[in-house]
Amino acid sequence: MTSITARRGRLARPVGIVGTGLHIPPRIVTNEELVEGLDTTDEWIRARTGIAERRFADPESATSDLAVEAAREALDAAGIPATALDAIIVATFTPDQPLPATSLTVKQALGASGAMPLDLTQGACAGGIYGLVVAAHLMQNPAFSNVLVIGADCASRATDPQDRTTRVFFGDAAGAVVLGAAPAGFGLLAWDTGDELSHAVGIPAGGSRLPFSEPVLHDRNHYLQMDGKAAWNAATGHLPQSIRAVAARAEVSLDEVRHFLLHQANFNILADVMKQLDIPADRVPLTVDRLGNTASASIFTVLHERMTDSIDHGDYLILSAIGAGYLWGSLCFRQHLSAD
Repeated sequence: MTSITARRGRLARPVGIVGTGLHIPPRIVTNEELVEGLDTTDEWIRARTGIAERRFADPESATSDLAVEAAREALDAAGIPATALDAIIVATFTPDQPLPATSLTVKQALGASGAMPLDLTQGACAGGIYGLVVAAHLMQNPAFSNVLVIGADCASRATDPQDRTTRVFFGDAAGAVVLGAAPAGFGLLAWDTGDELSHAVGIPAGGSRLPFSEPVLHDRNHYLQMDGKAAWNAATGHLPQSIRAVAARAEVSLDEVRHFLLHQANFNILADVMKQLDIPADRVPLTVDRLGNTASASIFTVLHERMTDSIDHGDYLILSAIGAGYLWGSLCFRQHLSAD
């Protein structure tokens, strides 16, 4: 049964986006490179996904390495030092290792001595949404003034090189957002989250239910598995519903929203959502064609690009994503830009 956890009301202490950052690995992996080892073609990949290329991290790099680079750029954009951070939230389904926490590794690398490190490790592609919701609510406590939220994944490490169903979709990246105080009427206006337990997308092995073993590795159950049809139905069903809900709670019409920053899972899913909501294509930026599905980093890739070149003071933004589980959610921000 679907569980919609609707969240109403405004934050008592307004919280807004004060800086963003993005890091993508330099290595470009084209469809032509992938099809050399898979039973597929460039034409099939483009038609089914809209993806032409994606980025894979170098073998010596881990998720925290990508996260640190994105975080540094976000801190520079926000104009604050790492020592001013009160918390660091890292959303990822590909942590450096089960223990210690990836957020603690990031904290150490940044020199964020006063920050509380938190990992959100099972939100998958919705991790960025959930990270921002958690951060905003931490900041309702006066002890938290600046919170860094990072969505980072080396998703290429979790996909089976022999499985075209997952291998062609995913790329590696990290995106970061610094949240700080916002004036009344700006920042995070509303949020909506929902969930429905499903094993249609997941990694069967590696936990207490199915620990790693030789049979597990032989059966390749340590890799991400995905029922494409089920994932399509979930995304095209829940995302439009959640977007409508968060706009209603923010008391804005979809026509007033200038930027729809949607999870970059698949171009065809994005096109279906745009059609259902009657959203013009110029309000829905794309990175999926050149970065693929970057999981927890996904919404931050489009947010950072829009923050860099086209978000104006007072613009309404809706961020929306769905991940394995299923977990989904949407946020509505009104952006405040200083006069400086």
